[in-house]
Amino acid sequence: MERTPQVAKEAWEPRIVAFLCRWCSYAGADLAGVSRLSYPPTTRVILVPCSSRISPYHITKALMAGADGVLVSGCHPGDCHYLTGNLVARRKFIVLKRLLAYLGIEEARVLFSWISASEGEEFAELIREITEKVRAVGPFRGFLREETRDTHV
Repeated sequence: MERTPQVAKEAWEPRIVAFLCRWCSYAGADLAGVSRLSYPPTTRVILVPCSSRISPYHITKALMAGADGVLVSGCHPGDCHYLTGNLVARRKFIVLKRLLAYLGIEEARVLFSWISASEGEEFAELIREITEKVRAVGPFRGFLREETRDTHV
């Protein structure tokens, strides 16, 4: 299923889904909002207990459901409420990058980061960064791997 934008590319704004850890990244996003820091309104936040709970399925499902980019953000290494959850997430993300390349998804569409509860400004900058990266690659048009596209009947 291929999505085509209904508006001119200049007016197009990316839709980004952000999976944020309850203990650190979500609190950092909250601090950015409470501090009235400016960042693009392109991101929809999904609160998760820990970044390790996000699987490749969640990321590909978000893209298939209409997101142009996905952010997964957790606690800094050593600060996880679940001790090693963020390290598990980092290992999953390394494997996920290979899967995304295999599926033909541009690397700039999916970003993994560490944001603590006290890093509101860093969160705002991260949203600006991922928005620009996704804007540069354009709207998500589905899985682009040629061999995969040709084998579907």
